Amino acid sequence: MPSPAAPPTATDRPAAPVPAAGRRPAAGPPPGPRPLFIGTYTSAEGGGTGIGLASYDPVSGRITGSGTLTGVPDPSYLAVHPDGRTLYAVDERQDGGLTAVRLADRRPLGTRDSGGAGPCHLSVHPSGRWLLSADYGSGSVAVHPVDASGALGERTDLVTHSSPAPGPGQQGPHAHQFVTGPDGGHVLAVDLGTDTVYSYRLDQTKGTLTEVARAHARPGAGPRHLTFHPGGRYAYLANEVDDTVAVCAYDPRTGRLTIGEPQSTGSSGGTNYPAQFLVTANGRYAFLANRGDDSLARYAVEDGGARLRLLGTVPVGGDFPRQIAFSPDGGLLFAANQRSGTVTVFHVDADRGELLRAGEPFASPVAVCALPL
Repeated sequence: MPSPAAPPTATDRPAAPVPAAGRRPAAGPPPGPRPLFIGTYTSAEGGGTGIGLASYDPVSGRITGSGTLTGVPDPSYLAVHPDGRTLYAVDERQDGGLTAVRLADRRPLGTRDSGGAGPCHLSVHPSGRWLLSADYGSGSVAVHPVDASGALGERTDLVTHSSPAPGPGQQGPHAHQFVTGPDGGHVLAVDLGTDTVYSYRLDQTKGTLTEVARAHARPGAGPRHLTFHPGGRYAYLANEVDDTVAVCAYDPRTGRLTIGEPQSTGSSGGTNYPAQFLVTANGRYAFLANRGDDSLARYAVEDGGARLRLLGTVPVGGDFPRQIAFSPDGGLLFAANQRSGTVTVFHVDADRGELLRAGEPFASPVAVCALPL
């Protein structure tokens, strides 16, 4: 049974209604405000008290705060169901949890044990039937079923990465991301501690995992985040520890990933921890969040996805950009800046790969995730 949860409460005025998944603003008059959810650490000094509620103007990029959804501890990463009706948050604590919230009335649908320690990432399988989560502290990944209401069922599988041995400077495995491949039949787990990306075949009837391949980054790379090119044959890997990125080839038939040579993040030479890639829907450009350099690196994507060419960097306008996200139409990029407690918004020129700041940053305590709908 789901563990009991205190009912989330929203203060101030409610945010805009949530759209159906995939719906884009219609042509004609400018659309109205759209919902924005902001993750934080409730246990951190100066942190938030729950999931930040806001809305944004899809034309100007301006963010307006509208309160907090309380009752979810340390919601450091957020995801939405493909139908747009349910929000999921990790509870990044030693006894990790995964919380589902119905967006229509912001009521909790329960919390499930993640099966490990310190869950830091989750994603919903494109079918909408399975929630995938990664536990940083224990180096494990899990699968939970999603029922018709959006609530989570009992865990159907849990895998702890026990090999290879931890990389230089690491004490154990640290699963940092668990995401579905473009084919839908394979799911990939990025583990910073073992310098490995694990590929699993997901049984979409039973919700169980079968390992099919491993891709090894160079020792000490510390892979953190993988993003696929829209063509489905290539992906881009951010290596947190050695401050590099890599182009990866992907075989959708087997789920096998092949990691290419390390490349520059565009950082200026100081301490830098690349965090996350985004790729434009047209597949022509990629953007990388650099924590420490506090910049967004711009890349041209060439040869059908097989090459990244660094174009330069843009100051993020905040401190330590932990996560970045596109608006659903791809016209805006949101950067959650952990140390400055801000969310910065950029207009995206997907034809030229340019980013233009959209006004002043929005203040939000220990902002570590921004989820625009």
